[in-house]
Amino acid sequence: MRYSIDHKSPMPLHAQAELLLRKMIAEDEYQNGKTFPSEIELAKILAISRSTLRQAINKLVFEGLLVRKKRTGTKVARGVVSSKSNNWLSFSQEMKLRGITIKNFETHISWVLPDDEIAEFFEIKADRKILKMEKLRGKPDEPFVYFVSYFHPRVGLSGEEDFTTPLYEMLENEHSVIATLSKEEISAKAADVFIAGKLKIAVNDPVLFRKRFVFDHGERPIEYNLGYYKADSFVYTVESSR
Repeated sequence: MRYSIDHKSPMPLHAQAELLLRKMIAEDEYQNGKTFPSEIELAKILAISRSTLRQAINKLVFEGLLVRKKRTGTKVARGVVSSKSNNWLSFSQEMKLRGITIKNFETHISWVLPDDEIAEFFEIKADRKILKMEKLRGKPDEPFVYFVSYFHPRVGLSGEEDFTTPLYEMLENEHSVIATLSKEEISAKAADVFIAGKLKIAVNDPVLFRKRFVFDHGERPIEYNLGYYKADSFVYTVESSR
């Protein structure tokens, strides 16, 4: 086992365990059905209690990322790459698990004053500047999504970070901020001149508009994200059961 936990880190042990498990979920061997190490084995390797490890596992089981069964152990849930309402993955994780190579066509960082809606979401004054990140991403031959993200000042971003790397991994590794909860609003829009130019489509062509509110494990807001997708590039599914 090549994973480890930093017992001197200010990040809680259960949060570090959760991050480690998320990385394991994305690995090919576990995607292909390999069973996770037992709780006893993994807790011993990481030098944490089973209750601490179980707290992390339970959260991922609740999210639908892991399936745990008696006698057979813990495995990655089938269909984890689907964008289900109870199964949130970052864009980079989704694309990696689908086997899709992603290219960053543009990345822009700036400091802006929030509008009233964003200021209210972050519970900050409208005269306090926040970091804005814009990304144009897609397959190597064409872009298919334009993202705009705003970050709470509490996150501690300087603007000098490498924003071409997976965002949530960077936040966890460099700022000890773990994104654990996403609330979303999905709607359809007609592309305006700006979005049409970015996605290389005609003005008024349909785009899927996704507004995402991201929170840490304390349910404090950390990111306000807007995504504009080509209508033929993204399918959002909802699964319900009784």
